[in-house]
This record gives sequence, structure tokens and C-alpha cells, in this order.
Amino acid sequence: METAASYGAPARLRAQPSWLLTHVTTHARQLVGEAFAGLGARRYHYALLAALAEFGPSSQVELGRRCGIDRSDVVAALNELAGEGYVVRDPDPVDRRRNVITITTAGARRLAHADEALARAQAELLAPLTEPERAELVRLLGLLHEATAGAPE
Repeated sequence: METAASYGAPARLRAQPSWLLTHVTTHARQLVGEAFAGLGARRYHYALLAALAEFGPSSQVELGRRCGIDRSDVVAALNELAGEGYVVRDPDPVDRRRNVITITTAGARRLAHADEALARAQAELLAPLTEPERAELVRLLGLLHEATAGAPE
């Protein structure tokens, strides 16, 4: 498939950080999507399992907020994860109308496999950069992310 980058996009475009970020993001999504598809997983699965592993049991609403995932998408992804035994839902002891989601041992193993697949995709994405350049890119993207946190999508 021929892309604007391979075809030789105009210099005005190639000089725009937003244009560059958009095109790199498209490539990154493809790489990560393919890596997770090889496991029968999706990005949302990874995000939810990672949040549960790091922060512990959480409500569906809290998971959605932490991961930046719409409520209906959280429910659908959790249904898939629960169906595979990667998470369990239990009634919240404080508010029986809510569920508390907990990662299972199988979910932690699944997350470890997804971490490996993601690491391979990241290595492919960042192959043209040295280790210091990779660290600097992550630092700079982190600054941009922090500055735009809470901005409307």
C-alpha cells in the first residue's frame, strides 16, 4: 500500500508535528493491533488488564476513566475478558448496584503475554531510533500527553 510518506508528501506537511504524529500513530496502531490479534486480544483488553494489575480491583466506571475508554466499550471488553476467565466481577460491598472487577491469575498470565507482544511491536516501531532517542521520545510524548490530559477528544 502506498502512503503519503512513501509517495513523498509535501515538505509543508512533513514539517508539521501534528501530521507526523498522525501518520506515526496510524502505523503504531497497526503494529500493536497485529501483535494483539496474534494473541486473540485487543488494545482495550490490554489497557483494562494493565489497570487492574497496577491499581487493583476497580469499578467499571473507574476503569473507563483510568484507561480513557467509553463506558459501553468497557462493558463489552470486560464481558470478553470475563468470558475467558481473565477477570471476575463481584458485587461492590459498599454499593450492590456496582461491580468490582478483579484480574485473575489467568488474566495476569494473559497480561504478561500481551506485554511481550507489545514489546515486540514497540521495538519494530522504534527500530530507527537509538535507546537514548527512544527514551527522549517517550519523555517528550509524556509531556504532550500531560499537557493535553482532559482535553476534549
